[in-house]
Amino acid sequence: MARKTGSHSEITGPRIRAAALKLFARHGYAAVSMRQIAAEVGVQAGALYLYTPDKETLLFELLKSHMDDLIAAWDAEATGGTPLDRLEAFVRFHIRFNLDRPDAVFLSYMELRNLGDENFAIIEGLRREYENRLERILRAGHEAGAFSTPDTKLATLAIIAMLTGVNTWYREGGRLSRDSVGDIYWDMVRKAVAA
Repeated sequence: MARKTGSHSEITGPRIRAAALKLFARHGYAAVSMRQIAAEVGVQAGALYLYTPDKETLLFELLKSHMDDLIAAWDAEATGGTPLDRLEAFVRFHIRFNLDRPDAVFLSYMELRNLGDENFAIIEGLRREYENRLERILRAGHEAGAFSTPDTKLATLAIIAMLTGVNTWYREGGRLSRDSVGDIYWDMVRKAVAA
């Protein structure tokens, strides 16, 4: 199949991913057709298959890209210091990163079930990689006597769920600024793990 005249893969590919992200987040993966994505981008439905073999692959690529970006951004930002310093940095990072990507976060939690076993395992593995970064901080704090976290895995999952939950209620321009939310959540996490 020939590429549409005037089409550029470096432009059209990202536009397809952006349209799919927006439509999947707004209407749900199952309710969105490849035809709707094509219409949003302004290309023929068949042209999508020059960029992705099928809808599940498109969802998988969106979820994987989000997790790859999340892990890379944390690894670039992660600092030294005490476990308490590192935990605070993680809390503030997670909130800030996710508030900038509400559609990607929504897909990561609500549409994971639509992946086949192999793709699901890859995304689940990336999620574990990210969780392990927080768990290492909690374990170091526990071993140093700074944190009271007898089950660091459970504490990790609870903290990430709490932090990610900000995306369900936070509205830009609302009563609390992003910095205020970061301050309040950091205080709650700090108290939750305090020795």
